[in-house]
Amino acid sequence: MAGKIETRLAELGVSLPDAAAPAANYVPSVRQGDTLYVSGQISMDASGLILGRLGAGMSVEEGAAAAKVCAINLLSQVKAACDGDLDRLVRIVKLTGFVNSAPEFTDQPKVINGASDFLVEALGDAGRHARSAVGVAALPLGVAVEIEGIFEIE
Repeated sequence: MAGKIETRLAELGVSLPDAAAPAANYVPSVRQGDTLYVSGQISMDASGLILGRLGAGMSVEEGAAAAKVCAINLLSQVKAACDGDLDRLVRIVKLTGFVNSAPEFTDQPKVINGASDFLVEALGDAGRHARSAVGVAALPLGVAVEIEGIFEIE
């Protein structure tokens, strides 16, 4: 039976994918007490990688959509770390968003808003978080966005 959070996600038309396995020598998440640190999740959905560079052929709206995908992938990792019970998520503490950016691009916060806005819509006050939005010269595999997160869990 779906819990409260997954029911809300379904109302928003979102189904969580299986948590992605690590692509190298790291773990998807580390729990320390009631804090869960989730490794960076790239912009990848069922259709594949969401590639692009903001300010060089990719719009802020497309970047925000890619950031939302990263947020969905983060929730998948939280669910996996909580043994399938996403309702153990108490709140999102902090997100760090990395945006594949052309040198002159300065709207990284607007891109990462795609993740932040979605998480608040899905989780209410528990989705409000501290955040950084950073422009970078490149991201793994040429993806548009990567986001890592810190979560409080039960």
